[in-house]
Amino acid sequence: MTVNENGRRSSTESGGTRRRRSSASGGERPSTIRDVAARAGVSVATVSRTLAGNYPVSTETRARVMAAVESLHYVVNVHAKALSGRVAGPVALVIKDITGPSLAHVAAGVEQAAADRGRLSLVCATHDDSAREDDLVQLMREQHAAAVLLVGGARQDEAYRRRMAEYATALDAAGSRLVLVGRPPLPGSLPVTVVQYDNRGGAFQATDHLLTAGHRRVLFLGGDPGLSTADQRRDGFLHALRAHGVEHAEELELPGPYTRVSGYQRTREALAAGLDFTAVFAGTDMVATGALAALREAGLDVPGDVSLIGFDDVPFAADLSPALTTVRVPYEDLGRTAVRLALEREERLGGDDHVVLGTQLVIRQSVRTLS
Repeated sequence: MTVNENGRRSSTESGGTRRRRSSASGGERPSTIRDVAARAGVSVATVSRTLAGNYPVSTETRARVMAAVESLHYVVNVHAKALSGRVAGPVALVIKDITGPSLAHVAAGVEQAAADRGRLSLVCATHDDSAREDDLVQLMREQHAAAVLLVGGARQDEAYRRRMAEYATALDAAGSRLVLVGRPPLPGSLPVTVVQYDNRGGAFQATDHLLTAGHRRVLFLGGDPGLSTADQRRDGFLHALRAHGVEHAEELELPGPYTRVSGYQRTREALAAGLDFTAVFAGTDMVATGALAALREAGLDVPGDVSLIGFDDVPFAADLSPALTTVRVPYEDLGRTAVRLALEREERLGGDDHVVLGTQLVIRQSVRTLS
């Protein structure tokens, strides 16, 4: 220590606290485990054992180490711990759009199940960009994610199946697991977990409810052809028509995106074309809200003039006027089940890696029985 002309200390010490060296960029460098050891007056090995909690140390030593950690703002290198297998990897949720109400409930289920198991959950959006999905899966692999959950319907062409096979193989090689949530299984014996819900059964229940109420002309606002959820719901719709001996009227089937705007536009087009229908089966509740707006704009009462049924049972469905009859999908259970199956595979000795959850018809006030 030296003293300047004003009698003030000008060494690297002040008040007994050593300053950390500056980094090459001129800022203060992060504290290291060696800094903590020096501050606490113990060995690096003792600091490591204290932080890991896997070796007995005295109460006094632990207190000194933790005080040094706090004063130096020391942060454990989690990535290094992951490489050594000493930290639980996160659960990554990869979805198209984080703003959708149904997918948000899947995310809630994932977060809850991951937190219950001491895992961090990460949410990533692809915006329906396959290249971005590739990058996110690779990033999660590099981050040693315990599981990567791909959520939502998909177009199951050969390119999709090839990409999923590559994902499954690469993640498995890294000790991770690919989980398809709300998507059909892949062909072959790939290392992948699948958690679906009964789209066909739900659509059958919705259509059967309308047909049992006496409706024979049902406007079907399905999803985009080729999308797995849309195709499955259409299958359920057609199955119910056949079961009731009702002829399929192709002009009453108007496919399109699962959005409110699309539901509004398609219903307006059906009305403008003079199509005769007494009920509307909307492929999602969002589509149903658009259809409801178009019907009201045309001066039609729901359900007095036209009955309406949706699919999903998102929270606002019960708050519509009239309250929407719809098919309830267990979205939070999907997320919870996906995490459980992915993280407990070893405990289950492999176990069932393909689960289909049931759906439920929720009857409210938007459907009336025809006399």
